[in-house]
Order: sequence, then structure tokens, then C-alpha cells
Amino acid sequence: MRDSTPGVPPDSADSAGSTDATDANQCADDCCSDENSSTTRTLELRIPEMDCPSCAGKVTNSVERLEGIDDLNAQVTSGRLLVSYDETATRESEIRDRVRAAGYEIVGERSGSDAGADGTAGTAGTASAGEHSFSVPEMDCASCASKVENALESADGVSKIETQPTSGRVTVSTDGDTDTATVVAAIESAGYDATPIDDGSNRMGDKQAVWKSRRAVGTALGGVLVTVGMVLEFVLPALDPALGTVAGRTYELSHLLFIAAVVVAGTPIIRNGYYSARNRSLDIDFLMTAGILASVAAHHSFEGAMLAVLFSVAELLERFSMDRARDSLRELMDLSPETATVRREDGTEETVPAGELEVGDVVVVRPGEKLPADGVIVEGESAIDQSPITGESVPVDKTAGDEVFAGTILESGYLEVDVESEASESTIARIVRIVEDAEREQTKREQFVDRFASAYTPIVVVLALAVAVAPPLVAGASWNTWFLRGLTLLVIACPCAFVISTPVSVVSGITSAARNGVLIKGGRHLEATGESDVLAVDKTGTLTQGDLSVTDVIPLEGATEEDVLRRAGAVERRSEHPIGQSVVGYAEEQGVAVDEPDVSAFEALTGKGVRADLDGETHYVGKPGLFDGLADLEHVHATTDGGINVDGSTSPQGQRERQCEHENCLDVLEDVVPELEAEGKTIVIVGTEDGPIGVIAVADQVRPEAAWAVSQLQEQGVRVVMLTGDNEGTARAIATEVGIDEFHAELLPEEKLEWIERLEREAGGGEDGVIGGDGTGHVAMVGDGINDAPAMATATVGIAMGAAGTDTALETADVALMGDDLTRLPYLYELSGKANGVIRQNIWSSLAVKAVLAAGAPVGIVTVIHAVVIGDMGMSLGVTGNAMRLANVEPETPADAEFESVAGSADAVAPADSVDSATEANAVAE
Repeated sequence: MRDSTPGVPPDSADSAGSTDATDANQCADDCCSDENSSTTRTLELRIPEMDCPSCAGKVTNSVERLEGIDDLNAQVTSGRLLVSYDETATRESEIRDRVRAAGYEIVGERSGSDAGADGTAGTAGTASAGEHSFSVPEMDCASCASKVENALESADGVSKIETQPTSGRVTVSTDGDTDTATVVAAIESAGYDATPIDDGSNRMGDKQAVWKSRRAVGTALGGVLVTVGMVLEFVLPALDPALGTVAGRTYELSHLLFIAAVVVAGTPIIRNGYYSARNRSLDIDFLMTAGILASVAAHHSFEGAMLAVLFSVAELLERFSMDRARDSLRELMDLSPETATVRREDGTEETVPAGELEVGDVVVVRPGEKLPADGVIVEGESAIDQSPITGESVPVDKTAGDEVFAGTILESGYLEVDVESEASESTIARIVRIVEDAEREQTKREQFVDRFASAYTPIVVVLALAVAVAPPLVAGASWNTWFLRGLTLLVIACPCAFVISTPVSVVSGITSAARNGVLIKGGRHLEATGESDVLAVDKTGTLTQGDLSVTDVIPLEGATEEDVLRRAGAVERRSEHPIGQSVVGYAEEQGVAVDEPDVSAFEALTGKGVRADLDGETHYVGKPGLFDGLADLEHVHATTDGGINVDGSTSPQGQRERQCEHENCLDVLEDVVPELEAEGKTIVIVGTEDGPIGVIAVADQVRPEAAWAVSQLQEQGVRVVMLTGDNEGTARAIATEVGIDEFHAELLPEEKLEWIERLEREAGGGEDGVIGGDGTGHVAMVGDGINDAPAMATATVGIAMGAAGTDTALETADVALMGDDLTRLPYLYELSGKANGVIRQNIWSSLAVKAVLAAGAPVGIVTVIHAVVIGDMGMSLGVTGNAMRLANVEPETPADAEFESVAGSADAVAPADSVDSATEANAVAE
């Protein structure tokens, strides 16, 4: 909740014009079309006491008497006056004098000619269609967001509104005639300060000391007044003199102290209640305002004072706890350094703001410094801590030609890096934007909460009024007794803790994941991952390292190994498939000139291989199935030398039986392919329409952590299924090695989609294509983010491996594992499961507490103090603290698990966060 005067920051009146100078820019832009634009200026004055139409009339009547005044715009809600004038006819000082002559003080001013000098305000007033974001740090609860939404709905040109109280942001879509200053003014009309953040400025707002704010001081003073009043009234009544009688009611000194406490501590509440009423928002501010004013009017000043003080304390605590949630976002934003050292062409070095780096600049980074931008190393080598991006704390060795990321830390050495992206488009900047935007899409539970809250509040308000009025009118009961019980229900009516229970958990979980190298694109994906009982896993690049290498070359029909590699390499040079690239790379390593043949009519045959004309003859390179109906693979002749495997072993055709008068007859499909596939190798046939000329085997190494990750997922109850386009034998070998029981091989891209849909039906309880059970099966799909994009898009949650530096994965995946680290998959499922548990705990505990309080209020068991301290303050702190537990979920690694097992058997105890114990863990594991 906010506590400052509308349109004026709470601690600095002089800064008032900085966020709203945008209107000045717009007016200045409009005036530039005038023939006298060179002498037209726009002045913005902050006049907080100009808070009604009558005040505005007095000010404008006074200023318009001056010559050269072209336009006056008095904005009552924000206390601003915009003056467009001819500087040759009047001066700024004269305008200020006329405002003061009307009886109003100017506390902030900004000249339109200066607006934009800092690179922020100048753009803020530009009218442009599109989406704009604003930092509204004091909008920290659902009722605040409701007021802002209501205010924006009445603003012209605003078509879409998204409020994000957890991060204190508002995003709106506007047409071309609406500038950001109009949006700022609308937000201020709800009683909140707003700052445009489209320009990349402070997106979260500066962190302010909650306990040193003006509201905290007023609350403390109000608490002192209430305490003194209580002592006089209840402990030392003899010292509590009667000061007078008004309307037949006697007022003692204690009563005046209580009323003073209401004024001091309750003014921010009443002011916000006024804005709530004006914006037709039935929120906590409006309800508390009604309760405080009604208490004082009904001669219950003690209850009104307690309500004002306790609720102010609750608001301060809520803001403090919300700041803790926002701190996790600020930590992400602080990862990139503020400055960078640029090496100029003349060899000199210059320190510049990191945000001013341009593509092509060469930055110098020394040990201990953070890299200021994404780029490629042009000189030097060093170990780099990439944990801010990938979550992996083990430094990675980098040298010339390697890609590096902004925010990562140089461990040693010296680097010169060629900048390849602007600061706003760096990997870490995109991570921050994605994490910020993750709050925008509501989870299913958030939607339920919103629907429930929209009905709960008005029902309880009506019940509160009935409790306060009905018993005295119907049964002649005590007005005092039932007024206080109705007041208690009124306080209970606002479900603040209930409403924030889900978003604060989502933000906590998503930011925690981001710090550990897992980028979750939205709360619904966090929720859905934890509900996914099936995980479909791609093989190449996911379970395996994706670094394919040639293991066997078997020439056929008199061809030589060099001839096989030359033809295969020439065709595959035009392919982007990893297998093709591995063949080309191996051929070049062997000194085979793959660029000699004349290649034309190249065509990629999806899921099968490639085809091209070499020196006028059509060649095929691909899976054995590519040659079905094309060439005979059942009766071929191996080259007489028998071929030598790359790994040094004798090739399989050495033991073939003769099928004709030629030596070395063999059946490729029966004799060669099964034996190589059993070793986990992928088979590539090279040939023409006349027949095959060779067999190439390619293998990929299984990731060291793959078997451990699969076992951890299975222990969590996840059904792991491998989907691959590779052959049956290779798929079986890899699945056996990593411990996957279910796999499906030789799948074309469209067949992977079909399997995802089938797995979803099975997870939902359906069989044979018919959805049964609840029909809501959830299946997650993890792949490399590019080749598996269609299947990942079809799955409930698409998870991309190795997304760091990969634009496609960052943009298309629902969840991105920034590093090629499968240990993050069990962590992701653990975090998602705990997040869903925390959300459920927050929702049902909030509902239970509200229900108990609501049931106890009409019978007098629950008082106003209980309602505020437990129902509002206590539950808000409770749900926020519970959500913060998600920050303690850390990824586990195979070494950690082995150490825990060894330590447990030895009854050893070591702190998990201790550097010494971590070192010991590694030593024991080794």
C-alpha cells in the first residue's frame, strides 16, 4: 500500500517532476509543428495543494493573465500544471510568480526543454502504439492492483491492462494517440506513483527502507498516542480528565489521544480509502476507512485508533515481506556490471556505462570482474564462473573463439571480448525480462483465487452490515456490542493474504530456479511441471552429449574408405544435421577433400537422410530405410581389406559367410546393422541407385549424469519415456545404459508429436485414443530446443537443454535449462512439486483462518484486534514466509548424493552449505 501524497514521492518532493515530465515532452512535440516552435517552451510545475477543480480554476485564471501563454493544462489528480508559452513574451519566473499569487506553493518543476536530457524522461511522453511497462513499487497487494486497474480502465486509448503486484509492475497496451504520460496520470489518480520502464531504467524501483518511511514514523507516533490513551483510560482513570461535552458525549483526554492517533496513523489509510471509493474498488483500504470513520463517529475512538495503528503496522510488515520477494528479482538485475572497459582502436582504454556498449566494441575484462556483455573472446583465456547463467558453479575454461555471457565472472587471466549484442539483448537481460514476465500468466489456482475473492468480499461486507444492524433493530440488542462485531467482520472481509498466496509463491519459485540455471517462463509452467507424471526425453543432445563422432567406416563394392568419406562428406556439407556434420568433420580430419566433387540438386529428406547429385550422379546418404526399394542391401560385397574400425577393432564383416562366388559377401541389414546398433551406434548408408558403396557408424557418448538424473526422476514418481528418431538398436542400448524402461525409436518429427499426444491421453486415464479419467494428462518434453521444437510445443511443458546463447530455445521453450546439465531436471521437478505444495498450503490456510475468524466474530469470540493481527497481518506474513522457503530448494548432484549415502552410513554430520563439507563430499565421492 502507498503512503505518500498523490503524485508526490514520499521522501523527495524535488524528484516529483522526474517521472511525469513526459507530458511536457508531448506538449513540446506538439508545439514543434507550430511555425513558432523555436520560441515555444513547455513548463511543468508540481502543485500538490491544487487538488480540486476550484483550486485549478484559481491557478489557471492567475497564469492566463500573462502574455504569450499558449496552453494551460491543470491536472488536479496529480497536482501538476503544464504550461506551454512563448519564451519571447514571458519568462518562467513570471509563471511561477503567478502560481504563488494564486496562493499555491510549487514543490517541483521541470522545463520541457530539459525533459529527456537524461535519456529517460524524453522518451516517456512519446505517443506510440504498443505495450508499455511502468514501475509502481507501492502497488504491493491485490487491492492496490484493483484500484490501479479501475483507474486505467477509464483512461482513453488503453486497451489491455496487466497488474503484477508481486513485482510492482503495470503493463498496458495503448493506441498511437496515447502517450505514457497519460497512463502515468491515470495510475496517479489511483494514488500511486509510476515510472515508465520501457527505456530499460530501474525496472523494480529503488529499494526503500520501510521502517524509515513517513508512514512508519506516523505509525510509531500513533502507537505512542494509543498506548498513553490506554494507560489513562484503563490503568489510571483518575488522571484522565473530562475535557468537554459534544453532542451529549463526554470526551476525556484519552479520547482525544485516540482521535489524534487516528489522524496521525490513519491518514494514509483514509486517503487510500478515498481513492478506492473514487475508483469503485471494494478493497481493504475502503473497508478499513469505513471502519475507522464509523468507530470515531460512534464514539468508539479506542477501536478506531487501534484499527488505524494495527492496520498500518500490518501494511508496513506486508511491504517489508513483499520487498523480500522483490529482492530476488533485484538480485538477477544486479548480475550485470554497471560499467565496462572498452579498448579503442588506438589502444587506449575507456570506462563507459555497460548500457552504452555497441555491437563491435572490444571490452577488456580482468580477474574478478563481471563480463559486461555477450560476445566472443578475441584474445586471452580464463576459467569463467557461469553460475549466474547456467547455475553450474564449477568454472568453465574459455579461450579465443569461445562464446561468453554478460554477468559471468572471470576467475583468472585476461580477456578481450568482441561484443555481439547490446546490453538490452544480452542473455542475462532476456532472463530478467522472462522472469519478470513470468508473473503475467495466471496459474489455474490464481484464477480460482480471483474468482473466489470477487464473491467472498461483497458477501462478507453484506454480512457485516447485517450483524451490525439486524440484532439491535430486530431484538433490541446493544448497538455498541453489535457495532463492534460488525466492524470485526468488515475487517475480515478483505482476503489480502488469500489473494497474494499464489503469486508470491510463483515469483519465489521462478526466481529461485533462475539463480540455479533453470528459466521458467511462467507460473502455469511451474505448476504444470509439478503435475506432469510423464517426461518424454529426446536422445541426441539430451541423454547424450550431442557430440557425435565417426566410429566405423566400412567400404563396399571395391570402394575405398577415402572414397566413402569423400562422397558422404561432399553431400553432408550442405546438411545442418549433427550426424552429417560429424561425418564432414571426420573426413576433414582424415585429410579427405570433401569439396572436390561437383554437388548440385541437394535435398534434405526429413527423418531419413539427404540426397544430392555428385558429378552428375545421384547419391544418397542416410538411414538404411532410405534405400528401401532403391538399392539392394541384402547382398553386397565388402572391400577386400575388410575395413578397419576407427576404434581399432576388426569390423563385423570379417566373419560373414559367402553368398556367391565373390569373397566377402554380406547382408548389410542382417549382418552389419544389428551388430553396430547393439553397440549403441547410429548407421549411415552411403550409396547410389545402383547400390551401397559404404557404411558409416556414428556414436554419441551418454552424459555422465544421465543415469543418475533418470533414477532421481523415477524415484519422484515420474515415468521417463525416450523418444528418438534413431534406430531401434541404438535406442535400446542407450535406454539400457541410462535405466529407461520405455523407449520408441525411428520416429519422424510428426510421429514424435503423435506419441506426445498419446502419452497425454494415457496420463489422463485414456486408452486407444479415447480420453478417460479426468482427461487432463500432463506430459513434459525435454529436448535440444531446436530439432524437437514441434514435439516440445505440443507437450504440456516444453523443456529445452543448453539454452544459454540459443535464441530459439529461450523464445520457444516453456522451461529452459541454461546449461547442458541433466541434474537440473530432478531439481526442476522437486521445485515444481514443492511450489505446488506451498501454494496449496497458502490457499487453504488462508481460507481456514478467514473462516474461523468469520465464524467467531458474530458471537464475540473474535475482536477487531484478532481480525487485524491474525487475519491480515499474520496471514500476509505467513504466506509470504512460507513462499520464501522455495528459495532454499537447491539442485543435487551425483557427488552430493554419493556423499550423503557414505556420510549417512558413517553417521557423519556436515553442514550442507559449508565449503569444507563440500570439499570433503567430493573427496569421499572420489
